[in-house]
Amino acid sequence: MSKYFYFIISLFYCSLFAQELPPIVKYQSTQYGAGNQNWMISQDKNHFIYFANNEGLLEYNGSVFTLFPSPNETIVRSVKVIDDKIYTGCYMEFGYWKRQATGDLMYQSISKSIKNKILDDEQFWNILDFEQWVVFQSLNRIYIYDTKTAKITIIQPSSTISKSFCTVNGIFFQTLTDGLFEIENGHSKLVSNNKIFLNNRIVNGFDIEGGLLLQTQFNGMYKLINATLSKIVTDVDAELNESNIYSTQLLADGSLVLGTVSAGIYILSKQGKLIYHITQNKGLSNNTALSLFEDFDKNLWIGLDNGINCINLKSPVKSFFDDTGVLGTVYTSILHNNILYIGTNQGLFYKKYNSQNDFKFVEGTKGQVWSLFQYNGTLFCGHDSGTFVIESNVAKNIFKQSGTWKFCSIPGNNKVLLQGNYFGISVLENINGSWFFKSKIKGFNYSTKYFEVSNDLKVYVSHEYKGVFSFQLNAKLQKTSALIQIPLKGKNACLSKFNNCIYYANKEGIFKLNSKTQKFHKERILSAVLEADDYTSGKLIVDSSNKLWMFSKNYIHYFTLSKLNYQLKQNAIPIPAALTNSMLGYENISQLSNSIYLIGTTDGYYTINISDLSFKNYSISISNLAVNELNEKPRNFSFVNNGVFKYNQNNIAFSYTVPEYDKYINAEYQYLLEGFQEQWSEWSSKPTINFKNLPPNEYVFKVRARIANSNLENKAVYKFTISKPWYATTFIKIVYFLLALFMGFYINNTYKNFYSKQEGKLIDENNLLLEIKELENNQQIMKLKNEQLLQDVDSKSRELAVSNMSLINKNELLAIIKDDLKKSNNDNGLNSIKSVISVINKNINQSDSWTAFKEAFDNADKDFLKKIKNEHPLLTPNDLRMCAYLRLNLSSKEIAPLLNISVRSVEIKRYRLRKKMELQHEQGLVEYILNI
Repeated sequence: MSKYFYFIISLFYCSLFAQELPPIVKYQSTQYGAGNQNWMISQDKNHFIYFANNEGLLEYNGSVFTLFPSPNETIVRSVKVIDDKIYTGCYMEFGYWKRQATGDLMYQSISKSIKNKILDDEQFWNILDFEQWVVFQSLNRIYIYDTKTAKITIIQPSSTISKSFCTVNGIFFQTLTDGLFEIENGHSKLVSNNKIFLNNRIVNGFDIEGGLLLQTQFNGMYKLINATLSKIVTDVDAELNESNIYSTQLLADGSLVLGTVSAGIYILSKQGKLIYHITQNKGLSNNTALSLFEDFDKNLWIGLDNGINCINLKSPVKSFFDDTGVLGTVYTSILHNNILYIGTNQGLFYKKYNSQNDFKFVEGTKGQVWSLFQYNGTLFCGHDSGTFVIESNVAKNIFKQSGTWKFCSIPGNNKVLLQGNYFGISVLENINGSWFFKSKIKGFNYSTKYFEVSNDLKVYVSHEYKGVFSFQLNAKLQKTSALIQIPLKGKNACLSKFNNCIYYANKEGIFKLNSKTQKFHKERILSAVLEADDYTSGKLIVDSSNKLWMFSKNYIHYFTLSKLNYQLKQNAIPIPAALTNSMLGYENISQLSNSIYLIGTTDGYYTINISDLSFKNYSISISNLAVNELNEKPRNFSFVNNGVFKYNQNNIAFSYTVPEYDKYINAEYQYLLEGFQEQWSEWSSKPTINFKNLPPNEYVFKVRARIANSNLENKAVYKFTISKPWYATTFIKIVYFLLALFMGFYINNTYKNFYSKQEGKLIDENNLLLEIKELENNQQIMKLKNEQLLQDVDSKSRELAVSNMSLINKNELLAIIKDDLKKSNNDNGLNSIKSVISVINKNINQSDSWTAFKEAFDNADKDFLKKIKNEHPLLTPNDLRMCAYLRLNLSSKEIAPLLNISVRSVEIKRYRLRKKMELQHEQGLVEYILNI
């Protein structure tokens, strides 16, 4: 069992289908954002592609997919671009879409005018155009729409319509029960009811040599000329008879594409020879080809049951894709004796060059192949297991001690070779036409992946982690000098010999060895490639025609020597590393012919014909202009005419595109917004740009593109203006100026009036303050006068009191003397005592005392006596005298001697005085008198 299993595996290895195919661009439904199935394809004059999709009309402009849902939200079954209109047919509806100035498509129904005539559940599967008519075909009817008169003619055959197609001479259709018909003068005319047409469904028909080329579903192709039907023989008739042909497309070069339900597509030459058979395991996304279309650039579009594919049939690039994993990652390749050898991580494979033969496995080479080297007719294979010599597709192991990276010849000695191994460098020697291992170079034991030998037998080795080593060999290939280490290292670095000079490359640039100083100096022209483009690998490869190849993020570069001045001339191939799937640091390229090169990838390889690397002059155009206000959704605006936007519509996004669909071509864009920028932007593959918060101004937006290093001739230009806000317009500024003048004048006058008023007010205030000050001064004077008067009153009062007290004292003294005299019993002195008493009485009763007191009292308390007299006219002089004494707040005891009466009599007088004054019982007499 194990032997049988090994035999099967060996057969699988020994035979691997190896057809090189044109590049295939895949678009999955998740990428284009619509349904899986695509039933029909068309293209407009701008080279935009349109698909009849399950979700609606799908547009692709080369950069962005846009879905336009069908008017009744049903599956769009057919699409056809005619002039500037895009006609579509779906469930019980057909019409056309027309592009608006905003770039959007607007739908206009044609069928609504005959809505009552459309059959229930009718779907429109095909659209044809002939002269001024557009034909919509369902399975039951054909509707002919006259674009000039808008009149619709309906043709209803007797049975189901299987297919309709258009040629230069007319419109044809087939019914399975009646045969092939042609439409003439709005009616159907039978062309042929041959049994072939009655028993086989016609998939499509084309003009050919004055007749029709008809492809049937299961019975191959036929030619119909003048009612004569003949079978066309092809290389794949047996396969086609078993395949279900669903779609066909006649290409511009006369070849025919057949799309099947389960076997992918077949591409046949005019002579019926098979050019390609492409299936899902050879690169297609799906094996069911629902629709086929050839665009203006000769690309073949395939609407699949699950996705969209675009095959670049005219591309100078051809690829071999290994989806089985048997071939593996290609690390090296070589064309030797017209045999193509491929070295991979699975081993060594070969096939005859330019043939459709399968790859075969070289027995004994299972494992990693690092390099293939041809020298003097012998093919060497550097392998993980050592070194093999390949003769007649048989591998002979001549070195087993270590894995072998690379081979290098010795200048001036064709009998020996150096090989870089995992543990140093060893020597191979040719003895009698056979190669043998001779010896290992002692003193150097590092892994030697990249090394070169100069003409003076000096060896230079690049080690990724330790740097560059150098040492001298003698004629016997023995190490004779000390090991010199040069501090140059880096990831994916490389060392190579080009034009007898040794170059070293890493992410810092490319350095050239100065043989005299033994130092590496940066090479400006070569380093510019890595500086301008993102570094991926320093791999340098020199081919057999002395071209130096380099790899960067977006390009493959090669340099050639000018024939006149030996200057380096740069060439760029716009194939990005992301598409090639090359192993970084292990990129490889080999020359198969003068212009064809093979480049290995992680899943196969591809070939490039550098002679055919010419790029047509594509055109760039603006595809969308979206404007939005802050926190609002963008709205599409017209980009046909100059635009004028409001001041708050200053967030503007442009979308632009170059409608090219080559897998290995990336368009790059550069834009300039005059009025906002002074220089063009950096080149970028991003097809959109958004300008935010643009200030009011006049702008000119320009965008241009390049493919490879070729700039496109045209530029897309759009002029627009962002208006100033109403408060910043010229008119408003004039109004502002006039208002400012008026306000200045008004404010000036206001200030004048204000300050004038303020001045008057200050004067008034000052006058008032002066008046107040004067009043205060007068008041102070008055106060001083009052105080003086009070002092005078007090003085008078004191005088009065003194006078009064003196009177009181006098009278009291006199009274005492009187009393003492009365008590004297001395009769002799009676007369003299009487005489004294008489004098004292005269003094006591003298009215002048009262008069003096009254004058003093009036001076102290002016007009009191008059006031009280006016208030109480009945008061007697004695009463007034009593009031005066009470006014002085004298007690009854103090008043009695003044009146020369007893205290009791004073009380009686007080009582009588109250009566005369009619005072209330609760009112005090003294109180009353003091308050007058």
